Amino acid sequence: MDRTILHCDCNGFFASVECILSPELKDVPMAVCGNPENRHGIILAKNELAKKYNVQTAETIWEARKKCPDLVLVPPHHDEYKKYSKIVNKIYERYTDKVEPFGIDESWLDVTDSVHFFGEGKQIADTLRNVVRNETGLTISVGVSFNKVFAKLGSDYKKPDATTVISRENYKSIVHPLPVSSLLYVGKQAKKILNKINIYTIGDLANSDRDLIISLLGKTGKLIHEYANGIDDSPVKSIYDADPIKSVGNGMTFKRDLQGLSDITISVNALSDTVARRLRKYGLKCSTIQVSIKDPGFKIKSRQKPLPHPTYLAKEISQHALELIKKSWNLNAPIRTLTITGTHLIPANEEIEQLSLFSDCDNDERKRQEQLETAIDKIREKYGANAISFGSAINNCLGIAEPDNDD
Repeated sequence: MDRTILHCDCNGFFASVECILSPELKDVPMAVCGNPENRHGIILAKNELAKKYNVQTAETIWEARKKCPDLVLVPPHHDEYKKYSKIVNKIYERYTDKVEPFGIDESWLDVTDSVHFFGEGKQIADTLRNVVRNETGLTISVGVSFNKVFAKLGSDYKKPDATTVISRENYKSIVHPLPVSSLLYVGKQAKKILNKINIYTIGDLANSDRDLIISLLGKTGKLIHEYANGIDDSPVKSIYDADPIKSVGNGMTFKRDLQGLSDITISVNALSDTVARRLRKYGLKCSTIQVSIKDPGFKIKSRQKPLPHPTYLAKEISQHALELIKKSWNLNAPIRTLTITGTHLIPANEEIEQLSLFSDCDNDERKRQEQLETAIDKIREKYGANAISFGSAINNCLGIAEPDNDD
C-alpha cells in the first residue's frame, strides 16, 4: 500500500509574516532584505505584487529597484518567522505526529495513518490550507503524493494557496516535463553536467542510462535517477525523533572586510566563543575544527584539522582556528566572511583523557579554563548573551559585538 505524503510550503513566508505584522504592506510591492550596512543587501523574500515586477529572491537591492522603483523594503524579523513557523507546524501536528520540517517554511507530513480520521490526502491538504489561513493569515501550497520527492514537486507546481496531487497514474504527465533542476538535489553543477549530455527535463533523466548518470555524478547520480522514476522510500521523521547534532558552527559577514592579523584574531575569538558556548550547551565536544573563508570576490577556501583532544573550550578552538588561518591564508588579503565549525562531535562526558600525553600542568590548566568558561556561561544565562564580551570586540567597526540570538 502506498503512503500518503504531503509537502506543505508557506507562500512567500518572510514577506507574508511582514504583511501580517504591518497590514499596509499588503497593498504595495514589498520585499524583505538584508541590511545593506551589514553587506547583506539582497532580497530575501517578496510579496505577490513585487513578483509581478519580476523581483527575484537573492538578487541585489539595486537590481530589484531597477525593476520596481517603488519597491518597499523592510528588514527581516527572524524571531517572528520562528514564532510563526512553530505555530504552523503545531497545526500540522493535529493531523499526524510525522511532521518533518525542511527549513523554516516547509514541512513534510506522513498522513497515511490519518486518512481514516480526516479523509484522503487531498482533503487533508485542503483542510490544512483553510486552517492555516484562518488561524494565522498565512497561505500554504501543498503537494500530495506517494513519496517525499514528488510531494515537494507538487507544492512547487502551483502557487499560491493551492493543492496539487501527484499520483502513480499522473506523475509522468506532471513531473516529467519539469526542468531537471526542479528535482531535489539537482543543483547548479549537476544541472550543468546533465545539460551537457542533453538532459534538460526530469523525464530526460528518468529515461537516461542509469550507469552513465552514476559515472558522472556518483551516489548523487544514483539518487536523482531513482527520484526521477518515482523511487523514494525515505521516511518522514516523527516529531519525537531527535536529529543528532553533526556540527556546531558560527559564521559572519562583517561590516567591513577583515584586514590583517589583528582583525582576524578579534573575529576568531568572538566566533570561537559562540561555538564553544553552543557545544557546552549541547553537552558536546568537537574533535575537528574547520575554518571557511570567503573573500570579497565570493571565492571560498575551507580547511580543517583534527585536534589533539576533543574540546568545548573557546580558548582552544580559537587557538587551532588561528593556526589554520595562518597556514592557509595570506593575512594581508581581505576576508569578507569567516566561519568556524566544530565537527566529529562526541558527548562531553565520554571524553577519555590520555593522561600520558599531557603533563599534570596542562591538565590543570584545561580544568581552570573549563571552570572559567562554565562560570561565564552562567553569567550569560542570567544576564544575557552579551553580559560578558571580549574587550577587543567592544565598539569595533566589524559588527561582531551585536547580540547573538541563535541560542
